[in-house]
Amino acid sequence: MSAVGGTSNDRTLVAGIDSSTQSVKIVVRDARSGELIREARAPHPEGTEVNPQAWWDALSSILPQTLDGVSALSVAGQQHGMVALDSSQEVVRDALLWNDTRSAQAAEDLVQELGGPSAWATAVGSVPVAAFTVSKLKWMAQHEPENAKRTRSVVLPHDYLTAILTGKSSEPTTDRGDASGTGYWSPLTGEYRQDLVELALGHELALPRVAGPSEIVGTAVGIGREDIVIGPGTGDNMGAALALGVKPGDVVVSLGTSGTAFAGSSTPTQDPSGFVAGFADATGNFLPLVCTLNAARILTATAAMLKVNFDEFARLALMAAPGAGGLTFIPYLDGERTPNLPDAQGSLHGMTRANMTPENIARSAIEGMFGGLADAVDALTRAGASVNRVILIGGAAANPAVGRVASTMFNAPVEVPPAGEYVADGAARQAAWVLNGELPDWSGSGVGEVRQFAPNYHEVIRANFRSAWHRMYA
Repeated sequence: MSAVGGTSNDRTLVAGIDSSTQSVKIVVRDARSGELIREARAPHPEGTEVNPQAWWDALSSILPQTLDGVSALSVAGQQHGMVALDSSQEVVRDALLWNDTRSAQAAEDLVQELGGPSAWATAVGSVPVAAFTVSKLKWMAQHEPENAKRTRSVVLPHDYLTAILTGKSSEPTTDRGDASGTGYWSPLTGEYRQDLVELALGHELALPRVAGPSEIVGTAVGIGREDIVIGPGTGDNMGAALALGVKPGDVVVSLGTSGTAFAGSSTPTQDPSGFVAGFADATGNFLPLVCTLNAARILTATAAMLKVNFDEFARLALMAAPGAGGLTFIPYLDGERTPNLPDAQGSLHGMTRANMTPENIARSAIEGMFGGLADAVDALTRAGASVNRVILIGGAAANPAVGRVASTMFNAPVEVPPAGEYVADGAARQAAWVLNGELPDWSGSGVGEVRQFAPNYHEVIRANFRSAWHRMYA
C-alpha cells in the first residue's frame, strides 16, 4: 500500500473501491476537497471466469490498512459480470466476466428471438453482445441447464461486494448505471424486464433493488468499522465518468484492457445498429458507450514483438510520420466486441519493403488502436452525442506518443488529465455525495497538469483503416 498525507480531526474522509478485472484498488480522499490521503491495491486472479469470493478476499486483505478515519465508502466494479446465486444466496458457478466471449452465439440467438436489434434497442436501449449479463444467462441455460435451474438470483460484481459490506446478501442493491449493462434493465423506463430474463434463462429471477444515485444502502458490518455508511456504487465506466465530471459535449476515451468511448448525455439513446450501448450514468443522466475488446494490450504486444520497452516503443512511434508509411493495423488481437466479431484476428495491411520498419509498425499499432475508438466516437455522434473535446484516460494514455497520435485521429481537441484511479475516485466522490447530501466539486484535486493536443486530423489514416476493414469484414 502507498500512502499520501495523513488524517486530522478536522478532516472527513471517504473511500472509493474499484474492483476491476485485474485487481482491486482503494483510494481514500478528503470529502470536501478531494485531496488524496492514501491508496492501496491487491491483485485478482487471471481469467474470464472467477470465483467471486476471490474479489472479497482481495478487498478484505487491504481494507484494514485503509479505513482509518473513513466515514463513507462506495464500490465501483467491472460491468456485466454474472454472479449466479441459488436460493440460499450461495454462488452457483464461477462468475462469467465481461471479457468471456463464449456467450457470443447466445447473444445472437437472443437478438433474433426478440425480433431483431431494433426490438432490443427499443426495450432496453442496447443490443446484446457476448459481454452482457443477459447473454451469459442464455449461455448458461443452453450449456449448463442444471446450474440455470439452481439460479434464483443474479447480481453484478459491485452488487456482490456491496452486499457483503452491508451484510445484506438477501436484500442486494445495485444502481441504475451498472443495471443498465445487464440487458434486462431499461434506462428508458427505469424498470427491470423480467420477460427478457425469462427469454434468456427460462425463468424469472430475484434481482437487486436499484438504489438512487446518492442513497445510503447500509452501514458496514464485519470489517471492524460499523459506523461507515455505504453508497450504492456503480459500474466502472460510470465511476470514471463521475470522477471526471463528464457533461454533454465531453467524450471520454479510456485505454485499459478494453477500450471504451462514452459521452455525457441528458437523454437516453437507442442505437439499433448495436454499436452504441444506451447506458445510464451514476448521477441520474445517461452514458451512451461503445466498448472495444482491444486497447492497451495492442501496444504492449507490439512492443514485445519489437523487443523494446514502452519508452522506446513511444520513441519509435514518434519517429514515424502520421499514417505509418501506409501500414494499417486492424487490432483484433483478442477478437472484437464492437463491431461484434468475437472470432476475428489481428492483421497488418499495406506492407511493402519500404514501410516495414520498427518505427512504422510501432505507430501503426497506436493508430490501429485508435482506429476502432475513432469509429466508436463517430457512432456516438450518430446516436446524438456532441463532441466538444476528447478526454483520454487509462494507463496507456500516459505514453508520450499516445496523445500526439490521438490528435491525428479525432477531429476535436484532446485532453490527457493526470494519471489516476478514476474509477475508484468516482466511487469516492459518490461516497462523499452520500455522506453530505451534495455532490462535491473535486476539479482541483488532481496532481499534475492536463496535457492538451490541438486537432491535427488526418483523414487518410481513417480512410486506410476503413478500407482495410472492409476488405476483411464487409
